[in-house]
Amino acid sequence: MPSSSPSTTAATTPTATATAAVFRDQAVTSPHAYDAGLLLLRLTLGLTMAAHGSQKLFGWFGGGGIDGTGQFFTMSGYPAGNTMAVVAGLTETLGGLALAVGLLTPLAGAAIVGTMVNAIAVTWGGGFFAPKGSEYELLLTAGAAALALTGPGRYAVDRFLPVLRAHRLAYGAAALLVGLVTAGAILLLRK
Repeated sequence: MPSSSPSTTAATTPTATATAAVFRDQAVTSPHAYDAGLLLLRLTLGLTMAAHGSQKLFGWFGGGGIDGTGQFFTMSGYPAGNTMAVVAGLTETLGGLALAVGLLTPLAGAAIVGTMVNAIAVTWGGGFFAPKGSEYELLLTAGAAALALTGPGRYAVDRFLPVLRAHRLAYGAAALLVGLVTAGAILLLRK
């Protein structure tokens, strides 16, 4: 005897309908929109960090140069202030430029994260909001970590490197681990 309940097929169940809607929406979304967004984030974050690094290394954009930045590092409890200024300046400049063009993106993002973890440690006691707080440093850290994890998108030099052409979450996670361990080691040197 046939059942009096309405028959449902896989195509008309609520789950199947929701799944079909998701696939329909994904077909409309352009993958180039994501890549353009990642490019904008990489350029903004990378060039900002490169400018900060050039302040430390060369005194450009009103920066202190190696000597002025070295004095700041010494006052902040880091040993060998001038050496730390060179390390931070090179990391920010080279990491920022690599991030901007999408070259070795997981490592570039991790380099920025490592530097910014130390910057957060220096500004931590000043509250959250700028000018004395750590909101700016936290935002740069999160953006760099996000790029390390997601990859650079299609509009990047990494697309021409066979190993990094297909970005893997594991690459970004491993790079971030290296950046955080390095940042922790530098923080241990701080008085």
